Amino acid sequence: MTQETLAARAGVSRNYVSLLELNQKSPTVQMLFKLCKVLKARPSVLIARVEAQGDR
Repeated sequence: MTQETLAARAGVSRNYVSLLELNQKSPTVQMLFKLCKVLKARPSVLIARVEAQGDR
């Protein structure tokens, strides 16, 4: 899924999605759940990926 598609479906800007991916911004809990709904993923899965990236 592109940043533009994710942003449109979540109701945020593409720039916001980019900042999240670059770990320059943290989503609110509400936004985390909204993104999870769009991505059809559990919050724990997304959080685990972020934690794994931090270990690098």
